[in-house]
Amino acid sequence: QVQLVESGGGLVQPGGSLRLSCAASGFTLDYTNIGWFRQAPGKEREGVSCISSSVGSTYYADSLKGRFTISRDNAKNTVYLQMNSLQPEDTAVYYCATVLRCGSSKFGIWGQGTQVTVSS
Repeated sequence: QVQLVESGGGLVQPGGSLRLSCAASGFTLDYTNIGWFRQAPGKEREGVSCISSSVGSTYYADSLKGRFTISRDNAKNTVYLQMNSLQPEDTAVYYCATVLRCGSSKFGIWGQGTQVTVSS
């Protein structure tokens, strides 16, 4: 099977942190560009971050720079999204996906998503 599985979501208070994981099976993330996306109920999906396979360049939505950090652990075949200083507006289902290249809208494999809820 070729799949991505997100994990690490949950309920966190404003100002808290979470680390999301995107674990791949059936292929090697080392050769793959991975993007993180999120979607809140009733809202369109938006891009959060992306990490390239070639040189490991990272990209972030402008509004999230400084709070979110994407990273890759090739030994674990996993991409992470460290989220700090979380606020209620960050509440959404977070997805990872393979992408043709960072910044593109051409996707391959999607994970099932993990819920992040920021509330006091």
